[in-house]
Order: sequence, then structure tokens, then C-alpha cells
Amino acid sequence: MNLRELVSALNDFASLSLAESWDNVGLLVEPSPPHTVNTLFLTNDLTEEVMEEAVQKKADLILSYHPPIFTPLKRVTWKTWKERLVVQALEHRIGIYSPHTAYDAIPHGVNDWLTKGLGACTSVPLHPSTAPSYPAEGTHRVEFCADNTEHLDTVLSKIKDIQEISCLATLPARVEGEEQTRVSLNCSQKALLEVVALLSQNSLLYHKTEILLLQKPLLPHTGMGRLCTLSEPVSLSDIIERIKSHLKLPHVRLAVGMGKTLESPVKKAALCAGSGSSVLKGMEADLYLTGEMSHHDVLDAVANGISVILCEHSNTERGFLSELRDMLAIHLQNKIHIIVSEKDRDPLQVA
Repeated sequence: MNLRELVSALNDFASLSLAESWDNVGLLVEPSPPHTVNTLFLTNDLTEEVMEEAVQKKADLILSYHPPIFTPLKRVTWKTWKERLVVQALEHRIGIYSPHTAYDAIPHGVNDWLTKGLGACTSVPLHPSTAPSYPAEGTHRVEFCADNTEHLDTVLSKIKDIQEISCLATLPARVEGEEQTRVSLNCSQKALLEVVALLSQNSLLYHKTEILLLQKPLLPHTGMGRLCTLSEPVSLSDIIERIKSHLKLPHVRLAVGMGKTLESPVKKAALCAGSGSSVLKGMEADLYLTGEMSHHDVLDAVANGISVILCEHSNTERGFLSELRDMLAIHLQNKIHIIVSEKDRDPLQVA
């Protein structure tokens, strides 16, 4: 498959518009075209050890969940390990693609995979995603009525000179028994200020003006984090064992909420793969499940009676790759060979 065709298919699988604004997602390294991809190599973290494995397995494109290029590179030399990754990728004609938080948000993504560790439950996003564009052009709709045709023509002429105005329309209207003209238009936030300034010069128009915010619609089952309601309450100790089994971990870190014990029931759990402090903060639940949280955020949760389970950052993500391989095989109609890294692992271990 041609690289650009594959990238387009990957973008269809999970729209990059769902990624957080601070993230760096998409095609990060592109060999000179044309570039054919026969083998797609999946990893959670692209380390030098993993890159060596990708080269040995003759990968043509690496899908690295975490973007190996996050902060801008000022040079590409052999000096730092991230620069060396780029050099090796280009020398061996291997592309690098990263979806990161786009995969966190999608309904069939990392966070939904993590919910399976809780057992039977229903879940909703903690922070729902919005559609990438407004339901119509512009961010606001402005509507007003006027009965003076000559004056209205002057106002409309001035409105048409304002940049970022769209969907300007007029239609007859009857207001309090009088024949008038109703004007509606869509505009950007910047243009809104100019429109309001223009209409405020005429008190009659200004007082008959309505401004509507064109909000982006929420996308169902899509967004950051998940709030999970278990079908039946389960003790904290049982939840711990379920999570360890799902993530294939011998241990997790636990902070028991104030007034709670290992036998306390868990009915609602808020979770976020990776580093969950900002996503979980302030959520009402019996349990927070994530990879890592700051010390003080853990203290806050415990003080509020919320237990916390930490599994280390990438341990809450890596297991998803096996499911991803199977989903992408179907999505790509088995046109390319997809393999999961055997060298990719969490950098932390118990000594």
C-alpha cells in the first residue's frame, strides 16, 4: 500500500482532529516518495531498542502511540537518542506515524480498552469531544429586524464589507402587526465585534438584535477519560485483581480513600490511560484508575474518599496494541502485514 494511502486510511480510523491541541500527531517522519508499506510495526514507545527491532523486521512504517518527536528538533544529528531515531528511520526508509490522544478519544480506543479491566460496566467520556467544525459557517449567528428599507440597505452594505461574514440572508417578517425585514448572518468571533459595533449605532436595530452561539455538537461515546458504572458493586480488592489480570501486571500501586478499606464497594470508577491527573481531577467516583498521578493529586483524591490505582504510565496503554492490530487488519482489508513490537516495555520496574 502506498504510504499516503495508508496514512489517509489511518486518519479515517481515528480522526486526528480528536487529538488534544497540545499533542503532536500524524505522520512525523516521511521517506521520500514513492514509499510502499508492506509491513506496519506497532509500538507504544519508540525507543532505540524498538527501532532496531523495527529495522530487523523490515518495517516500512512505525505506528508509535506516543509521538517520538514532541518538542521541536533544532537539528537532526547523532547526538541525542530522539535525533538518532529520525536518522535511522530515514536511512532505512521507515516512516513514523503517531496517533496518541486521538486514540484516547475514539470509542474503540485506549480508554475503552482499559474499561474492560473493571468487568461488566457502562461508560461515558469524562470530557466529551466536539465535532471538528460548527454546524454552520462561523461561530455566531446574528439576527435583527428593521422596518426602514433605505436605512437597512445602508446597514447591509456596511455589513457586506466586514470580513468573515457568511450566510447573510433577508426575509419578510411581521413583528407586532408591522411588515418588517428580518436579517440573519453568521460570523466569526472577530467579525461579531464589528457587527455589534455597527448595529449599536442605531438603538432600534441594536435592541432588536439577537446573538446566538453556534456550539459544536458533542460526538457520542468520544472524548478523554471514561466514567464507568459497574453492573454490580465490587470490592476494591476484587477490582485490583481484575485490573492486574487485564493488564497482565504482578502488582499495582494503591492509595485507599479516606474512610475506605479493601472491602469497600466500588460502583463508579473514573479512568484515564497514561497520565490522568488533569482528566480525573474533581470527578466524583469511588475509584480513580490511571497510569500515573502527581503526589498531591493522589492526596486530594484520598482526602475526598476516592481510592487510587496507579499502574505506571505505559502499562495502561500497551495492551491495547494487540486489539489495535486486529482492528487495523480489518480496517485495511488485510492488505499489509501488521506486527506488534516485542521489545516495547515500560521503562520502570521493581528492583
